[in-house]
Amino acid sequence: MKSTTEKERAGAHPAPGGAEQACPIAPVLDIVFSRWTTPILWTLNEFGRQRFVELHRTIGTITAKVLTQRLRQLERDGLVVRTYHPEVPPRVEYEISELGRSLAPIFATLSDWSTDHLPLVERARRDFDAAAERAASHRP
Repeated sequence: MKSTTEKERAGAHPAPGGAEQACPIAPVLDIVFSRWTTPILWTLNEFGRQRFVELHRTIGTITAKVLTQRLRQLERDGLVVRTYHPEVPPRVEYEISELGRSLAPIFATLSDWSTDHLPLVERARRDFDAAAERAASHRP
């Protein structure tokens, strides 16, 4: 059975009152910001065309199976271009498409936000955890 996102990509209309109605960017978040998609797109945007092994090495902790699945989905979504070179041995390269490259300003904005605000998030987490610890120590 297809998931809601797969149905929507196939052309089905979202159910009334669904996440897309509540948040119109939900489908974009699903496509671009899923677990491994962002590091793949970031890497291809930053370092250009990569062979599978280079991309796998650069990202690091992703399995080859998951990288293959994500690259296929990104190719299907039009965000990555796969080029097969019929050589001996065969060579396959991946690069970000023009559509994928249109995400570069979003990545730059998020990078700036993380530089400016992640220390504040860490401080808020420490303050929250310390308050929770104090509250727990005062319970009977």
